[in-house]
Amino acid sequence: MMTMASRPAPRRNAPGVNISSAGGIAIDIRNLTVRFDVANRPPVLAVDNVSLSIRAGEFVSLVGPSGCGKTTILNLCTGLLPVAHDGRVSILGKEPTPGNPDIAYMLARDSLLPWRTALGNAAYGLEIRNVPQAEREAHARDLLGRVGLGAFCDAYPKALSHGMRQRCALARTFCLGSPVFLMDEPFGALDAQTKLQLEDVLMELWSAEQRTVLFVTHDLAEAVALSDRVVVMSARPGRIVADVPIDLPRPRSVRALQKDEAFHHLYAKLWALLEEGNEH
Repeated sequence: MMTMASRPAPRRNAPGVNISSAGGIAIDIRNLTVRFDVANRPPVLAVDNVSLSIRAGEFVSLVGPSGCGKTTILNLCTGLLPVAHDGRVSILGKEPTPGNPDIAYMLARDSLLPWRTALGNAAYGLEIRNVPQAEREAHARDLLGRVGLGAFCDAYPKALSHGMRQRCALARTFCLGSPVFLMDEPFGALDAQTKLQLEDVLMELWSAEQRTVLFVTHDLAEAVALSDRVVVMSARPGRIVADVPIDLPRPRSVRALQKDEAFHHLYAKLWALLEEGNEH
C-alpha cells in the first residue's frame, strides 16, 4: 500500500467507467431551498438559499449541527429525494437522477449484503453495471488489497469486524469508479483508532484516484485532515456561514497532523464558526 510520503500512483479507472477530466465544476448547487411538509403543521424550512460549487477532483467537507440539511443536500444530489425544492442542483452539468453512474454514495452503515463475500460485496456495483465477472472481480480484489482486506476476500460480513466492514464498503465505493463520491459520515460509528486508520486509507485512495468528494461529518478534526475546503452550515434552516480553505500540504497523514500547529489553528477556527452558526 502506498505510504503517505510517496508519490500518488496514476489514477486508475474502474472497468467500463469513463472518468471526466479534472478542472471543471463537478457539483454545482445554486440557491437551493428545501421545505418538508409536516402533517397538521406549516412546512419545515430545512435548507435556505444554499449555493456551493465543487471542482472536479476536489475534496470538500460539509459540517454543521444535526438537522441543518447536510444529508438532505447529499440525497438531492443523487436524485433519490423526491421533495419539492427551489434552486438548482447539477452533477457534471446534468440534473440529478436515481441510479446515476457518475455518483457513488457511501453511507454511515456499511450496508454489506450478508450472503455475499467481501469480494462479492466490493464487486457488486460493477456487477449491476454488467461488467464481466473476471474484470470486476480483479478490480475488486485489487481494491480490497489496498484497504487492507486482501486476505479476507472470501470472508462473509458476519466474520468481519465493524472496521473491516467499513473497509469493504470503502473498497466497494472506489470500485465503482464514479467521478463523484458522496460520503455521509462513513466513519462516524467507529472507535477513535480505527477511524484514524480508515481516514488514512481514504486519503491514500483519494490521492491516487482524485475523485470529487462531498463528505458530511460532525467531526471537525476529520474535516480538516481530509479536505481541501470545509463548508460550515448553520443550525436549521441550514445556511452556509463559511467556506474555509484548508491549506495544509498534501500528501497528508491524518495521524501525523494531530501534532501540527496549523491543523489545530484550523480546527479552532472551525469550532468558532460552528458556534456562531448555532447562534444565528
